[in-house]
Amino acid sequence: MVIRPATLDDLTTIADFNITMAFETEHLVLERTRVLEGVRAVLSDPSKGRYIVAEIDGVIAGQLMVTYEWSDWRNGMFWWVQSVYVEKTFRGQKVFSNLYENMKEEALASGSCGIRLYVEEENRVAQKTYGKLGMVLTPYEMMEEDFVLKR
Repeated sequence: MVIRPATLDDLTTIADFNITMAFETEHLVLERTRVLEGVRAVLSDPSKGRYIVAEIDGVIAGQLMVTYEWSDWRNGMFWWVQSVYVEKTFRGQKVFSNLYENMKEEALASGSCGIRLYVEEENRVAQKTYGKLGMVLTPYEMMEEDFVLKR
C-alpha cells in the first residue's frame, strides 16, 4: 500500500468516491459537476485543504481530505478529516487506518493541536474504527445552515 498526496490526475476518482460516499452514508445524490469543481478547487489550492490517497497495486483504494481550523484556545491548528472513503473491494484491508496514521504523523510533525472529524451519529462501524485509532466522541453537536444541499 502506498500513501501519497493526491494530484489533479486523481480528480475523477476522488469525485466519484465522494459521490458514492454521500449516497452510502446519507442517501444524498450529489451533483457531479459541482463535486468535480469542488475537488478541483482543493487539488488546485492548498489553502482549502488537501487529499491523501492510498494505492494498492496502482489502484486508488481510499482517500481522505484534510482541512484546517485555527483554535485560539490552543494556539494551534486542528486538522479536520473529511471525505473519507474506502472502495468496497478494499475494505477490511486497513486502508483507512494507514491513511489516518500517515496523516496523524504529519499533523504531529507540523505542530497541529489535534485531529477532528464529523461522523454520522448512526454510523457505529465508523465510530468504532475511529475509536480504535484513539479518537473519542466529544460533547459537541453540530448545527448548520446549508445554502447548497437542501435537506
